[in-house]
Amino acid sequence: MSFFSFELDPALAADPVFDLHKRGKMSISPTVSLASRDDLSLAYTPGVARVCEAIADDPSLYPDYTWTANTVAVVTDGSAVLGLGNIGPKAAMPVMEGKAILFKQFGGVDSIPICLDTQDVEGIIAAVKAMAPSFGGINLEDISAPRCFEIERRLDAELDIPVFHDDQHGTAVVTLAALRNAAKLLGRRFGDLRVVISGAGAAGVAITNTLIAAGVDGANVIICDSRGIIHAERGDLTPIKAELAAATNESGRTGGITEALIGADVLIGVSGGAIAETALAGMAPGGIIFALANPTPEVPPHIAHKYAAIVATGRSDFPNQINNVLAFPGIFRGALDSRATTVTDAMKVAAAEAIAEVVSDDLRADAIVPSPLDPRVAPAVAAAVAEAAARDGVARRHFGPSAPEPRKSTLSLLTESDIN
Repeated sequence: MSFFSFELDPALAADPVFDLHKRGKMSISPTVSLASRDDLSLAYTPGVARVCEAIADDPSLYPDYTWTANTVAVVTDGSAVLGLGNIGPKAAMPVMEGKAILFKQFGGVDSIPICLDTQDVEGIIAAVKAMAPSFGGINLEDISAPRCFEIERRLDAELDIPVFHDDQHGTAVVTLAALRNAAKLLGRRFGDLRVVISGAGAAGVAITNTLIAAGVDGANVIICDSRGIIHAERGDLTPIKAELAAATNESGRTGGITEALIGADVLIGVSGGAIAETALAGMAPGGIIFALANPTPEVPPHIAHKYAAIVATGRSDFPNQINNVLAFPGIFRGALDSRATTVTDAMKVAAAEAIAEVVSDDLRADAIVPSPLDPRVAPAVAAAVAEAAARDGVARRHFGPSAPEPRKSTLSLLTESDIN
């Protein structure tokens, strides 16, 4: 029932995008009946007091008798929203609502969008810590680098629930899945790939660390930022970039993207800056180009195909879309089901391997990752993540023959015909 009405600008009212967003894209619904006095007495007073007392006596009951076992906060400060930049918390809300409904549709995870009216690192950390008891996990979203690194690191250290910055790790997980399958399709040894990453922001840093964790030799990885190749002799490196320099580019190569790409097997673009065709000409033949800037890839696909056997972008209108929705719903589903205290590197690698495995029997140059709508993805990722959490010793709940089944994603109940 609605108790208010409003009129849109006529130009906006004629736009189907604005029609879809009218009054937001989500709502909250009760999971229990409130049709009688008995219902009320169980759901609220006096019955609820018994549950409160039980949790006060034994806090381990908290996730069993509240929504926290299945609820994530989607938190932003609006400082790095899509390709729009620092547009602030109110303008960021439509994206956070979108993220929340993707969590629900693909992972069966409830989530609440929270847009904070501060971009101060200490203020964000304090706000998230203060509200953390209301949630089973924290998904950080669209927070600009380098602040996002410290915010995630500190919250992960100080909270006992998973904290996951999707712009970093979601992108890295799907990129790893795509690269594994691309290397397999081309008959390349994954650990020997010579990789150039254009961009040293949130995604570039996470992709570098995740590829190395998965077996790529860091000595063969070169990262470029807006000033060129990152190497140990540069005097302008931030602490994060200094760490990257120590773990990569063993040969000490210098210069810009053109020099970086000489002999490279793989180019991963996460910078938003255009890369000239002349630079691509130095790559090893039959390689791999992932131009992931959105909406404008660093290399137009028709140009990339001249120099690479396999090409991926971040766009849905080209083959091989590197889409974070393949990762984050299943990662949080598995983390929540296992009641993990954190998301480890091994859990991220397991998620990537699960995504890659979904299409491993039907690999093609234009299909190295599943469709975002493939109903097999989220359950496979969730199971792999939960198992990795148990192996890493961060799970507080384990699944065995007598344990309850993990919660299924909404999409996993659909058939292939439902999504075609």
